Amino acid sequence: MDLPPRHASQVQGAAVKLSAIIITKNEAANIAACLDGLAFCDERIVVDSGSGDDTMRIAAAAGASVVTHEWTGFGAQKNFALGLAQGEWVLSIDADERVSAALAAEISSAIGRGDADGYEIPRLSTFLGRPMRHSGWFPDHVLRLFRREKARFTDDLVHERVICDGRVARLSAVLDHHPVARLEDAIARLDSYSTAGARMLASRPPVSFWRGIAHGLWSFLRAYIWRLGFLDGREGFLLAVANAEGTYYRYMKAWLARRRRE
Repeated sequence: MDLPPRHASQVQGAAVKLSAIIITKNEAANIAACLDGLAFCDERIVVDSGSGDDTMRIAAAAGASVVTHEWTGFGAQKNFALGLAQGEWVLSIDADERVSAALAAEISSAIGRGDADGYEIPRLSTFLGRPMRHSGWFPDHVLRLFRREKARFTDDLVHERVICDGRVARLSAVLDHHPVARLEDAIARLDSYSTAGARMLASRPPVSFWRGIAHGLWSFLRAYIWRLGFLDGREGFLLAVANAEGTYYRYMKAWLARRRRE
């Protein structure tokens, strides 16, 4: 699907102050609510990598600019979306994240002042419906708001980050994040993220079988004990187990891939 005609503000010659960018695939259940929270932005751009559901139709109906682009990894995909943005400022949001009215107001105030080139936002994530205030998940400060000409994403296949060439400050309003509604979602994410992480690990120094076991065990202890995951109740335990499994499988997949090549 091609990008629709430019927004009215652009057609009339008005400068675009704030662009929101979102990458999607099969996010029909999330994209409408996500875009609703971004109504304060001057333009909203959705880059879809081949959804088999109604993601693109819903996004277009909500007034977003929609374009398809073959999946190239999280970092590269977000850089492609960034290249489409016209705003002086860019807000990068995932489909399972929600911008509240309080956060929208603080973002508008921040870009109005312009006293920094990028802003980190505290993110509160839920796991199986429970807000996770420990386990290393909160406060999860993520750099999501930045001047378009001052920042870019790393090209990592997964766990990409924003590199900002300038001063970075922090906002106080929380970004709501709902990544895992069901245990099945956690398992699916565990598999896909560990595969991408294994591809990154495979290009580094040799990964041993026992190193994978050690890292998996440490991942559980860090989340559940060191980062007080036990205070997040039963969901905290399940999250710590999921972290351990994801780390373990990432190393095992990298080890097996290297062994097959050799």
